[in-house]
Amino acid sequence: MKKSLYALLVVLTLGVFWAPMNAQAAEGGTVDIVGHTADGFYLEFEPMATVELPRIFLMEDASGSLTVKAYASTAAALRSGDFQLVLEEGPVKTAAQLETAIESHKHLHAQLQPAAGSVILDFSISRHLLFGLLAMLIVAVIGISLANKYKRGVGRDEAPRGVFQNAFEALIIYIRDEIAKPTLGDKHEKFLPYLLTAFFFILFANLLGLVPYGAAATSNLAVTGMLAVFTFVIGQVYASKDHWRHILLGPPEVPVLIRIILVPVEILGLLTRHFALAIRLFANMAAGALVIFSLLGLIFIMNVTFGPTAAYGAAIPSIFLTVFISLVKLLVAFIQAYVFTILSALFIGMSVEEHDHHDEHHEHEHHHDTGDLTPALAGDGAAPEKTRVSTEREAVAS
Repeated sequence: MKKSLYALLVVLTLGVFWAPMNAQAAEGGTVDIVGHTADGFYLEFEPMATVELPRIFLMEDASGSLTVKAYASTAAALRSGDFQLVLEEGPVKTAAQLETAIESHKHLHAQLQPAAGSVILDFSISRHLLFGLLAMLIVAVIGISLANKYKRGVGRDEAPRGVFQNAFEALIIYIRDEIAKPTLGDKHEKFLPYLLTAFFFILFANLLGLVPYGAAATSNLAVTGMLAVFTFVIGQVYASKDHWRHILLGPPEVPVLIRIILVPVEILGLLTRHFALAIRLFANMAAGALVIFSLLGLIFIMNVTFGPTAAYGAAIPSIFLTVFISLVKLLVAFIQAYVFTILSALFIGMSVEEHDHHDEHHEHEHHHDTGDLTPALAGDGAAPEKTRVSTEREAVAS
């Protein structure tokens, strides 16, 4: 059983990564590693087929009027005569050259130039968009299915039934108790729906990248950027007055001249930590695919440099490492969903946190006057609940 599982894993891994590279190499072209991991307007099922996705443009003609033009594929847009294909060696001018470029799939990686007018917006459906929508659909189906079960009382009036409901209930409770409550306190219920949605969307988007011929929408910076924007907007919309006072006026205990320096730093820090949130998820998901393609690319490099015998020798360690990295990527899919969710909860918690400066000031004076130790220094080990986010804020800043 285990041997069959291992063999299936190897075959799936080769199906995802080897087939497209092998087909491209067999055509006599160079293996474009970055091109395989980047977004595109087609689905690759090499060596069987390549399915092009619809192209939709908002265009402006010479008179200034706007029109929406839709085509079944990139090839259809080019054959309509509305666009000209621009390759690295220059624009394609004849119909024969265009058909040759389409047959060799060069048009999938080239630029489309309008024959007349200009493209205002490109609404074309890309590979990452398609798999992002698929991840959204999976999350919606699972959420509606679980909600219907709880409406019938299954899991509320009686114990959850089946592996499906038990597994997802365990994940939901974990996110609520281990992420939302410690970082958001009494306000965790307000932001728990967003945290659960973000976690499961990122998780399924990551897992779709491991499916044969699939793609991870989270390896696209636009997708991770929008997720970070959601976290930023939610945090600022529900931010407390203390948050804005701290950002715009600086820490109250700091002299005024120092605040002039600290305020730009605080604003910059607010933006950069959300920017880092997007980059972290994008880089981790894109890096895994690049590493795997690079490992398999060693086989082709050895074949070109030293011949077929060296390529066969390099194939064994390359495939072994590829399977190993694929297993690591499965673990990374869960870890990155967890990391994004907990950082989002932490950033939102930092914004909505209430600061009672008046009470803290008097408490400080009291301890200073009487010489009493703070509870933490007194050894009871119980830090006040409202300081937990502040402690994590310092950890993130470091």
